[in-house]
Amino acid sequence: MTWDRWWLFAVTVFLIAGTPGPNMLHVMTRSVRFGFARSVWAMAGCLSAVLLALSASALGLGALLLAMPRLFDVVRYAGAAYLLWLGIKAWRGAGKAGAGLDPDVPVAGPRVPAYRLYIDALLTGLSNPKLILFAAAFFPQFISRAAPAVPQFGILVATFAVIESSWYASYAAGGRRLARWLASPSRQKLFDRATGGLFMAFGAGLVVARV
Repeated sequence: MTWDRWWLFAVTVFLIAGTPGPNMLHVMTRSVRFGFARSVWAMAGCLSAVLLALSASALGLGALLLAMPRLFDVVRYAGAAYLLWLGIKAWRGAGKAGAGLDPDVPVAGPRVPAYRLYIDALLTGLSNPKLILFAAAFFPQFISRAAPAVPQFGILVATFAVIESSWYASYAAGGRRLARWLASPSRQKLFDRATGGLFMAFGAGLVVARV
């Protein structure tokens, strides 16, 4: 792999990773509700999901899903159902959990354990099987056949992880700033319904999407 290829990969990933999606939205909402420090567990869960998807793609799961459309549909519908459930949950609970948010204090109520924050984020990240297909199609374009593939793949994955993590941190920081605006219960309700609607839209997108 040449430096030119690596830079092109890094710039492309930076632009793709920064696009709002379920992972970024999840990290931001965790930061709003529980603070930046505790949202790190959500970042770790989302990043773990991304790394698992990339590894699965490298092991041939992407090719398997393409070869078995019904299996892909099962995974896709399961992911869509989870995102729809997240959206409905946020919509129905709009304004209840975080009324009167203090931007410097986590939301009052039962303390959500770190492992729960991690698992919820992991499931959110794994809800989109298209990441596996994306990696299967995207990564090989930057790997040189003249050099061993495994070290190159390792460099690309590490680069992807660093860029993805930086975007998570940016969205989480934005969530803490947004918490000041959400100090009003009516605004918190609007925010919850907006994020719930987005999660439902992401889920619906998976249902209607075609490979």
